[in-house]
Order: sequence, then structure tokens, then C-alpha cells
Amino acid sequence: MSRARLVLGRLERRWDSLLRSRWGDKVPAHFRIVAYVGHGSADQQGTGRVVVRGRVLDDPEPAETIDGETPWAAVRRSVAGFVTSELPGVHLRVEVGGAEAEAVTDDDGYFRVELSGCELSAPWSEGTIRLAAPYRGIREATARVLVRVSDERAELGVLSDVDDTILVTGVQRTWTMIRQTLTGSALTRTTFDGAPELYRALARPDDRNPFFYVSSSPWNLHDFLLGFLAHRGFPTGPVLLRDLVAGGHKRERIEEVLGLHPHLRFVLVGDSAEHDPQIYAETVRRHPGRILAVCIREVRLDPGDGRVEAVTDGWDQDVPFVLAPDTATMVAALRDLGLVPPSSVE
Repeated sequence: MSRARLVLGRLERRWDSLLRSRWGDKVPAHFRIVAYVGHGSADQQGTGRVVVRGRVLDDPEPAETIDGETPWAAVRRSVAGFVTSELPGVHLRVEVGGAEAEAVTDDDGYFRVELSGCELSAPWSEGTIRLAAPYRGIREATARVLVRVSDERAELGVLSDVDDTILVTGVQRTWTMIRQTLTGSALTRTTFDGAPELYRALARPDDRNPFFYVSSSPWNLHDFLLGFLAHRGFPTGPVLLRDLVAGGHKRERIEEVLGLHPHLRFVLVGDSAEHDPQIYAETVRRHPGRILAVCIREVRLDPGDGRVEAVTDGWDQDVPFVLAPDTATMVAALRDLGLVPPSSVE
């Protein structure tokens, strides 16, 4: 995965340099505020904090995914998601639940803002992102942002990896992964048997338990991943990714979630392809009493490479660690722990 990110990161840097040298301070033809799904928590009075992220681009709206489209059409859409024209230095005003804060986009067009004292409703609240000052001739622009809210009704939260945990990716086969990323779509990419059903059981029928999808994939794939989750029937939740060029680690996203939802205890779900076992073990040690279980999907090309065993052999935490060859094994373990209702297992 790191080799693929390196290649894509170099391409994005060269593209950004070309665009900035060519267009300079011209009026953006397709000024667009892209709002990522935010998240936050509310107390018993419905007041709380939220984090909102997004990006400002000078690009047309992405082409809609169409059932039965050709691989070449998918490639064009995928490439367009990476060769973006981002806008730095854009001043924005973010409002959620009566609270406001200002943000300025960085060199890659990204912004992040945290708001306090928001009047929130669970499981979802809405907010608005507006242009706070004229930008290169653009005076008005608005975007709506959705915020996943947890409150006292939530029994638990789920932090889940994406690639090779719920989305069949083949991270250990670099060029296969790149081909799938470019030629696939939210409608054609596949999941593991039983994974959507397990996640819906953890969420509960009333959607009280929030899901947070944390991945090392770039933010360029945010819309694709939201579409994939919806198409395959997974619970909707914030998809927390990384800047393809500047980075940003999965550990930081996990710390953000645990810090913003202090009343929740979590189930951590990942896979054995990369570093999830090590990262989750560190999370268990840093947050005693906050983790209910760790579930790792076994997808290694060489299950005898010893990487996961290096974690489990020295496991001295009072937290169940489940290494599962399939979803059914995860279901059985979580059922025995009382985290999945027996009535929903079948």
C-alpha cells in the first residue's frame, strides 16, 4: 500500500505544480466546497463538540457511478478524483448546532475545524460551510455537512478499518490493488460474506451505536467509500482518511475518535495485511477500560509470517483478541461476549 501511495503522491504533486503555474490567481471556473462526514458527541442536554473536515477544489462535480459502465469509464472517474485542482488560503465559516468557527484551507485545499457548545441531535445533525471572505472573484459558496452524533443511548462504538477488513482489496498485492482502485466502482467492488450483516447487528436496528471507518487510504477516495458502504448495506458513518501528499496517520484518527466520544467503549475491527494488530494493541494499552474487543480478519498471504503472533503471544491485556479467518468466527466471538444480540446472529 505504501508504494502505491508514494506513486500517487508524486503524481499529485506534479499535477498541483502544473496547475498553479498555469492558472495563478484566475477566477476558479468550478469553485466547490467538499464536506466530509463529520462526527461529534452530545451530553444529556444535547450539547457537545464536533469535528468537521473538508476540501475546497476548482473541479466539476464528479461523474455519477453508473451500473454496467465500462472499465475505461471507471478509470476516467478514478483518475479525476486524484488529479484535482485544490485551492489554498480559502477562508470558511462552519456552523453546526448554533456554534460557529472559522477555518482556512491549507496548501492542499484541506480544512479541519472543531466546534464546542453545539446543540446536537443523535444520530445525525446537519451543519453549513460558507465562504467567509471573497476568494479570487468568488463571493458566495455554501455546502451542507452531515455530522454523526453519539449520545447516552449508544451502547458501544465501532472503529473499523476498510481495505481487506470490509472491502476486498488485496493490499499485499500492490499492482492488483491499484488496478482494482482504478477500474472498479462503488457498485462493483466486493465485500466479505456476512460483513454488512455483522456491522448492522453491532449498530442495532435503531442505529444507536456509531461506526467510524478509519483507513490509510487518501481523502480522494472519500466519496467512493461512502458509496460502497451505502451500496453494500453497511452502517453509515464518518470515513476518516489521510492526505495523499502530507500524510496523517491512522493512530491520529483513532485518538481523535476516542477523545471526542469519551463516554463510549469500542470494538476495534481490522485485518492482518498491514499494521492493524500493532496499532490496536497500542490503543488498548493507551486507553485502559475503553476497548471491549479487538477483531482481526486473517488475510495474510503467508499466515505463518509471525507478525500477528508477535502481538498475540505477548498479549497481557484483559481485552479479547480475535484472529478470525471469516466473518462467522467474528460473529461467534462477539456473540459470546454479549456484543452481538443472539437474535441477530443468523
